[in-house]
Amino acid sequence: MATIESSAAKITPPVLEKLILDRYGLNKKQIKTVIRDLIFSRELTYTYEFGCTFLERSLNKPVRISRHVVLIPPDHSYRSKPNDVVVQISPGASFGAGNHPTTRLAIKAIEYVLLGDPAIEKKQEGTVLDIGTGSGVLILTAVLGGMEGGLGIDIDPCARVEAVANVKNNGLEDRITISGQTLETIDQRFTMVLANLRYPSLKRLYARLTEVTAERGTLILSGIKNDEVDDLLGAYAKSRFKYLWSADELGWTGVVLKKMASTQKG
Repeated sequence: MATIESSAAKITPPVLEKLILDRYGLNKKQIKTVIRDLIFSRELTYTYEFGCTFLERSLNKPVRISRHVVLIPPDHSYRSKPNDVVVQISPGASFGAGNHPTTRLAIKAIEYVLLGDPAIEKKQEGTVLDIGTGSGVLILTAVLGGMEGGLGIDIDPCARVEAVANVKNNGLEDRITISGQTLETIDQRFTMVLANLRYPSLKRLYARLTEVTAERGTLILSGIKNDEVDDLLGAYAKSRFKYLWSADELGWTGVVLKKMASTQKG
């Protein structure tokens, strides 16, 4: 499990078998038994992409993503701990099932803002905007974590269908709206803005992200490679964003920025 979870690239069954052989010296039969047992126990699952088969961490069971946030498939029982944020997510085609580092980093960033160290002003009320919402996992985490409600936007109709279903599964139809509108058409400001996008998009959109983030609101960015962080932070610093937090995983970084109030003259 550690081998798979620490790999920056997806691992095929033959590659995993060779890694186990090299590290632990098990024979081929023992290796296949280990992998089979991990699949039967829902620790691992087969995935398929571009005609190749991979072994990845299974999300067909409750999975703790961070200290407080747990993702569970619908109809799975889970005995939550105090202060847990339990988000129901159906497996689908949309991005945001929790198996990618950028999703996990964004979830940890949301947790930092809403459920982190009480010595820092974190708890926020207000609305959240999720740009490129995909499965809806980020906006669901934010609302279940304390935000009043919000808007998730995505131009992909398949993603919107899956996000609407996940919102319904979590009983948040009256607090979360999923829409196909673009960022350019939004004219309101949000207390929290979520953008799990690639670096070129995050840099290109920084003027619009500045406009839709309320003063003293938080902007959570993910989808950034480690060597892109400094340049991106430099761009956002010009728009009165103050760096608060960052974390990295497998070459990716997530950050939390706070929009400072404009200076009043006279």
